[in-house]
Amino acid sequence: MKKILLASAAWLLTLAPFYSAAQSARSLIEENPERAGGIYYAYPESEIDSIDIKLPKGYKPFYISHYGRHGSRYLISDKDYIRLIERLEDASQAGALTMRGELLKRQLDTIWTEARGRGGELTPLGTRQHRSIARRATKAYPEIFTDGARITAASTPVMRCAHSMFAFIEGIKEFNPALDIPRESAERNLIYLNYHSPESGPYSSEKGPWFQDFKRFKAQKTHPERLIKDIFSNEDYVSQWVDTSDFMWDLYWLAVDMQNMETDIDLLPLFTTQELYDLWEVANYNFFACNSSYPRAKGLHIANARNLVKHIIEQADSYIADGAHGATLRFGHDGNIIPLTALMQLENCYSDAERPEDLASGYANFLISPMASNVQLIFFRPENSTADDVLVRVMLNERDIKLPVQAVENGKLYRWQDLRKHLVTIACDR
Repeated sequence: MKKILLASAAWLLTLAPFYSAAQSARSLIEENPERAGGIYYAYPESEIDSIDIKLPKGYKPFYISHYGRHGSRYLISDKDYIRLIERLEDASQAGALTMRGELLKRQLDTIWTEARGRGGELTPLGTRQHRSIARRATKAYPEIFTDGARITAASTPVMRCAHSMFAFIEGIKEFNPALDIPRESAERNLIYLNYHSPESGPYSSEKGPWFQDFKRFKAQKTHPERLIKDIFSNEDYVSQWVDTSDFMWDLYWLAVDMQNMETDIDLLPLFTTQELYDLWEVANYNFFACNSSYPRAKGLHIANARNLVKHIIEQADSYIADGAHGATLRFGHDGNIIPLTALMQLENCYSDAERPEDLASGYANFLISPMASNVQLIFFRPENSTADDVLVRVMLNERDIKLPVQAVENGKLYRWQDLRKHLVTIACDR
């Protein structure tokens, strides 16, 4: 693993400027405040690449290897709503809310009507996202989904992942209802769908090397004073009953998750752009340090994706050797796709930043793992081909993305033999 990390760091120095248009994370959030949700950013369908791709003469698609995060969901627990509701109800009874605070209380009542009893579950938007991703795949690569296609689907046992899988399959079967697509949400698949080694666990806990930097950075970036005055009218009530930092963070998570719900309420205007950016920076560092290439984690977080990469290699080799066509569909969580993209060394999905202040200049979680995020490897071959003839298109969230492998054909395709060599190198035990 040490050799892999050294190679990754060297390659990182050659990366193009952050984001395709050399935009900073700050400017991207200013452009669209919903991006401040980070992993709560709803899948950005407007940002996907064209499905068209120029292929060498005679080449046709035959296989998709896919890993997808579940689609848009509600906040992880009903308690995340209840804490805010109870605090505002109590403050209202004490006459301690401003007019804006009373409006927020009424808005929370409306939000709760939809969210009650659905903590952690897929929202209707999450279902639509996966169905749409599948529809675009069948439209772009119809040859893959013809009769006789060998398609398998597996998700973690968490229901939002299983429901995402079901929605994706529905999208495929709209194109070809005759397809038989076995699916399972069994514990046995967690070894590659959602693996976390015992060694990596301590590095994401509060005893890990990241946590003190996180605490300091969070305190430095959390400034609830303006927001609290906008919501509460009684300073004595606030000093006695409100943890202002916790209240701001609870409201932030609710505000950024509203884009994933059906209820047409926008709470983002409660925050200034600077506040949204500051809070996003803290959350961005949290998810990076606990799931990605954070240097002091010694490569253990990204090593959690090795089994998944091995599964990608094994399944692709099987389809190529058998001359089969179809797809391998996998569904899991942000905590799986973040290490996968870092281990694969996909562009702008990896960083060697150690201090939280240095991270946002080259790493933004809303570009990597929004709701319904996905990695797709699309395989192409000519008739009567060998493994050496196979070409692969690599896409993150339906955008062509670079990795440290020599590209061919307009820079959007890779020879499978070259890409496979890279994947074997990063997946092997060191």
